[in-house]
Amino acid sequence: MTLTMNKLIRLRSVLRKSLFHTEHFFSLKNQLPPSASISTGPQQQHRTFYEFRTYSIQPHLNTAFLKLTNEKIHLRTAHSELIGYWSVEYGGLNQVFHIWKYDSYAQRASVRASLSQDPGWIEQYISKAMPMLRSQDNEVTYLVPWSTIQKPPKEGGVYELATFQMKPGGPAVWSAAFQAAVGTHTGSGYSHSVGVFHSEFGQLNQVHVLWWYESADQRAETRHKSHGDARVVAAVRESAAYLVSQKNKLMFPCAFSPIK
Repeated sequence: MTLTMNKLIRLRSVLRKSLFHTEHFFSLKNQLPPSASISTGPQQQHRTFYEFRTYSIQPHLNTAFLKLTNEKIHLRTAHSELIGYWSVEYGGLNQVFHIWKYDSYAQRASVRASLSQDPGWIEQYISKAMPMLRSQDNEVTYLVPWSTIQKPPKEGGVYELATFQMKPGGPAVWSAAFQAAVGTHTGSGYSHSVGVFHSEFGQLNQVHVLWWYESADQRAETRHKSHGDARVVAAVRESAAYLVSQKNKLMFPCAFSPIK
């Protein structure tokens, strides 16, 4: 009988402690403000996206590939909009980089279907160009909400594609700091931003800035000046808190590129 009473006393004590912790938990929960939903990806306001394509060409066929593309690119642009086409000079030998604009994934699917049935495109270009390539890569990107495509003030010059691998979280996390860094460069007259893009398919948590300069030497000079500008240094330092790594390419626009 004594053993039974001891068990009941211990059980009652356990139940009291459990009830106390349960009531305390719900009391704290009710006191907390509603949590904000942090997106780990982009919050798009429209469906338009940009496909980045990078082709690596067999070194001895680089000139032939560019010549063929120059002559036959009109067969491709008859199907969808080309933003720009560049030959990579530094940061990726024997490469070309091009950007295509699509209004939706359905439109892209329709374009790809049409191309597969276009005998001129297949016979005059694809059948000849594909053997010249070593590899192909593509990435779906969106313009960040605060960026638009801005053509350079004049034709010619060089372009830099700067790619930043950011910490996970997407524009909801790093956008404000990154915008400040880009805005400080452009607002101070150090460089011209053609567009700022973030990745949707491909390597995630990447943001690309396409810059324009009058020449490679002008880029070097302005970069040197900007590194001594306290405003730029402060903005870049803030943005770097979200940065994992970065890389870049220096590119020349092809003669047939809409953005030159």
